[in-house]
Amino acid sequence: MSGVTKVEQYLQAAIRENTRKSYDGAIRHFEIEWRGFLPATADSVARYLADYAGNLSVSTLRQRLAGLAQWHVDQGFPDPTKAPVVKKTMRGIQALHPAREKQARPLQLAQLDQVSKWLNQEIQHAQDCGDRPTFLRHSRDKALLLLGFWRGFRGDELSRLEVQNVEVVSGAGMTVFLSRTKGDRNNQGTFFKVPALSRLCPVEAYLDWIYAGGLTEGAVFRRVDRWGHIGDRGLHIDSLVPLLRIAFASANVPFADQYSGHSLRRGFANWATSNGWDLKTLMEYVGWKSVQSAMRYVDSVDPFGQARIENALSANQSRHIPS
Repeated sequence: MSGVTKVEQYLQAAIRENTRKSYDGAIRHFEIEWRGFLPATADSVARYLADYAGNLSVSTLRQRLAGLAQWHVDQGFPDPTKAPVVKKTMRGIQALHPAREKQARPLQLAQLDQVSKWLNQEIQHAQDCGDRPTFLRHSRDKALLLLGFWRGFRGDELSRLEVQNVEVVSGAGMTVFLSRTKGDRNNQGTFFKVPALSRLCPVEAYLDWIYAGGLTEGAVFRRVDRWGHIGDRGLHIDSLVPLLRIAFASANVPFADQYSGHSLRRGFANWATSNGWDLKTLMEYVGWKSVQSAMRYVDSVDPFGQARIENALSANQSRHIPS
């Protein structure tokens, strides 16, 4: 292998797969869809933004800029996205095309319980009928659901879990090692502790799936075909959301099509804060490095301020009641 090839290999490894795909998509869109030239000028980038303002969301335009910026840095050219005309154009687009940030619907504990019960029924029925493909798929989905919720994992983290990097301590929990996470900027790897629980237990669900699939190494969550054959590779991240939505809809969870991979993470964050976890503890558990990142996932326990105002009204009324 040549030295240049090795360098390119390490450069690619330094960027998360999803980020790299996003950057590649940005370059294709700029060159092929818009017919722009690279290296780009600041004026051409500004025109590109203006042409797609209102059609693409502000967050998508930011992703396009990040991809263009990375391409210029990698190729040794000046970064045109840092020019004043580009920054002013983006500020103008934000002012004229404000958009509410879309957030995943958080999965509540009651809904988690509802889906888990449905999966248990389906697993038992498939086992009784000798339907191995269905038995395997639902066993996998139950493990993915419970582990994703109680550990607050992202979709890409679930898809990259490997059996040899999971260590189970019977009755206590398990330790999961991920070589790369979004918050691990130095790629040192991160260990996550997963508790064994009296119900809705992620550890039990994980062991059931591993045993059913006969998995000893490689990806934890894999494709199961209609004949019950388990794939060698991990599930593609794009397949996780349809998989979850099908399970939610089958379990009669309302608004099933509004859930995404982030629903498990947001659901756990809201459950934790409503049960007395302070923000620092939640950040350490999930792995958030900044308060801003954590707050994007946490909803207020009293979003309308009703409880605070009602308590104040009651207190004021009691003070004015004549003795």
